[in-house]
Amino acid sequence: MTPGGVNSPVRAFSAVGGTPRFIRSARGAWLSDVDGNDYVDLICSWGPMLLGHAHPDVQAAIAEAVSRGTSYGTPTEAEVELAEEIVARTPVDRVRFVSSGTEATMSAIRLARGFTGRDLVIKFAGCYHGHVDALLASAGSGLATLGVPGTPGVSASTAGETIVLPYNDREAITRAFAEHGSRIACLITEATPGNMGVVPPTAGFNAFLAQTCRDHGALFISDEVMTGFRATREGGWGLDGAVEGWRPDLMTFGKVMGGGFPAAAFGGRRDVMSRLSPEGPVYQAGTLSGNPIATTAGLATLRLATDDVYSHIDAVATTIKQAAGDALSAAGVPHAVQAAGTMFSVFFAEGPVRDFADASAQDTAAYAAFFHAMLDAGVYLPPSAYEAWFLSAAHDDRAVQTVLDALPGAARAAAAASSEGR
Repeated sequence: MTPGGVNSPVRAFSAVGGTPRFIRSARGAWLSDVDGNDYVDLICSWGPMLLGHAHPDVQAAIAEAVSRGTSYGTPTEAEVELAEEIVARTPVDRVRFVSSGTEATMSAIRLARGFTGRDLVIKFAGCYHGHVDALLASAGSGLATLGVPGTPGVSASTAGETIVLPYNDREAITRAFAEHGSRIACLITEATPGNMGVVPPTAGFNAFLAQTCRDHGALFISDEVMTGFRATREGGWGLDGAVEGWRPDLMTFGKVMGGGFPAAAFGGRRDVMSRLSPEGPVYQAGTLSGNPIATTAGLATLRLATDDVYSHIDAVATTIKQAAGDALSAAGVPHAVQAAGTMFSVFFAEGPVRDFADASAQDTAAYAAFFHAMLDAGVYLPPSAYEAWFLSAAHDDRAVQTVLDALPGAARAAAAASSEGR
C-alpha cells in the first residue's frame, strides 16, 4: 500500500537491514513498539522532542487548543506568540509559518530570487534542505543512506540553477562567486550540517559565507530546521553568529519549534521579508500554515525549553559521547565523535570529518552491526550512518545507563563486522 512500506525513506532500515520497528507509543525517553518492546530513544523524532515524548504540560496545552477547534484558516494569537518567541531567540526580524522544513527552504529560495532578481543558488554537498527540486543535488542524509545516484524527476534546467560545492572549502566558494557572482541569488547552508552526520563548520566559516554573500549582493540563508532551538537555546547561530556578531539574511526553522507537529517557518531581515505577499510581490501561501494546534505545541515547547533543559541535555550528551568513543576505542573500531551543541554523531571512520567526502568514506557495514546490537539491547539509534543522535530533557539516569550498558557489546559487533569486510 505504501512505497517501501514507509512514508519517509530512511525509516525503512534499507541501510542497516532488518525489519523496521512499528512504534505504538512513546513517553519521556522511551519508545514502545507494537510487539511490546521498549527502547531508549536517541532520535527523538529526528530532533523535535527536546523535552521528551508526551510532556504533560505540552499535552495539556494541545488538548486545550484542540477543544476549541483544529484549523481556522485565519490568524490566531498562538501564531503571533510563537513568532515573538522565535524573534526573541534569533536574529530574524519577521517570521512566516509554513507546514514543513521543505516548504520553508523552498519559500526562502523563492524569496531570495524575488528579492535579488537573480537565479543561481549555491549549496554544499552533503547538506540536506528538504526534497526541493533545486536542492536535492548531493543532498546527503536519505540520498546517501539509500545510495540514490542522482536526482531522478528533477529537470536538467532546474538542476542547472544549483551550484554544489564541497563543505568547509573557502577557495571553492571564492571561485564560484568570482565566476558567477552577478547571477547568484543566495547561498544556503545548514548552520551546522547534520544530514551527513554532524560536521561542524571550521572556525569562522559561516561568518565568511555571510560576508562573501554581502560583498556580492547575494543573500545568505542559514537552514536551522535541524539545529534551530536544538543545538543551543538560539540554535546553531548561538554557537557562532551570536558570538561573532553576524547574522544571516534569511533563516529556516522546523522540528523543535513545532513541538512534534508538522510546522516550520522562515524568517529574516525586515526589508527582505517585506517582499512577501500580501505586502510584496513574492507569493507564498498555505492552508494549514500557522495551524493553531501546531503553533500551540511549538509555543509550549519553546517556553519550557529553559537554560536548565539545555544544560541537562548537554551533560547527558557529553556522557554518551565519551562512553561511545571509549567503547569503540576499546574494540579497536576507527571512529570520530563530532558535535554541535547538544546534537552529535558517531562516524565509523578516522576523523576529523570535514565534508561529505569524508563522511562517505565511513564503514557503513560496521555501523549496521553496531545499530542492531544497540537495538537488541534496547537502544533505538538512527537507522543510518549519516544522521545525528538526539537526546531530550527526559533522558534520566535509567535511560542513560541503558545506553552505557549497550555500548561495549555494540562496539564489539562493529569490530567483527569491520574485520569481515576487510
